[in-house]
Amino acid sequence: MAMTETEMMLKGYGLTTAEFFYHMPDHVHVLNTFIWQDYDLEPDHPRLFEFIEFWQTEIDGPLHSVRFTHRKLISPGEWRHVTGEFTLH
Repeated sequence: MAMTETEMMLKGYGLTTAEFFYHMPDHVHVLNTFIWQDYDLEPDHPRLFEFIEFWQTEIDGPLHSVRFTHRKLISPGEWRHVTGEFTLH
């Protein structure tokens, strides 16, 4: 069963955005871009590298370069478990 986005963020996943620059298959001197986003773990980025391997084996346009950024959406200082709430007048 797949984890929800919230479960992934609580387990340390963050949003990884990658910009792929690749050569057009019919015009090798022309570069094009492709934007990819997924939840991934840093510093190894297994999903990003899995996608790069997929690209290299299945897509005709050879990669020129990849630029990416990673942002944890929930960090330890931002999330805490609250079991009760007290209201003072």
